[in-house]
Amino acid sequence: MNFWGYLGSRHQQLLADACQHAGAVLQCMVVATVLGVAIGVLTYRSDWAGNLATTATATLLTIPSLAMIGLLIPVVGLGVPPTVIALTLYGLLPIVRNAIVGLRGVDPALVDAATGIGMSRPARLVRVELPLAWPPILTGIRVSTQMLMGIAAIAAYASGPGLGNEIFRGIASLGSRNAINQVLAGTLGIIVLALLFDAAYVVVGRLTIPRGIRV
Repeated sequence: MNFWGYLGSRHQQLLADACQHAGAVLQCMVVATVLGVAIGVLTYRSDWAGNLATTATATLLTIPSLAMIGLLIPVVGLGVPPTVIALTLYGLLPIVRNAIVGLRGVDPALVDAATGIGMSRPARLVRVELPLAWPPILTGIRVSTQMLMGIAAIAAYASGPGLGNEIFRGIASLGSRNAINQVLAGTLGIIVLALLFDAAYVVVGRLTIPRGIRV
């Protein structure tokens, strides 16, 4: 069976795996974004705290994905839990780093002006600093998403959801008729999802970043 014939015969399963893959990455990115921005907000004012946050999240990213999931399986079991935890941890570094850089890059004169008109520190953060830091934060989110798209395929090792199952089935049956088709279908599916997510982030950026800041 050629590749296109394989896609035609397996399109329903591939679509279901793609939806699971996209859903897992999206959920983990939401959690990683909330945590990453919170860490950035808590640490950007202090050099040592910011460096500690960046170093800690960078260290997590150096752990091989198979090792991370393997260490989580005895604690949380197989399936979705180790996938969600691992992907969330891997997604933190670009968001934390860009949040810190973005918040530190806000013009102090604008912060002083906001203080001068009576804004409290939380109000300054929400209404002045975070909106101005949003472009680099969004860039960090885009980078994290691209990384997690590929890493999520490893979740199949722990019976997790997604297109990684198609890839692992193909690798496990190398030499069989459809082994290459399975690996190729899973790989191309992940690439297409990554491109779709990135296009969505471009739209989000155009809708949420004022033209003056983009320029």
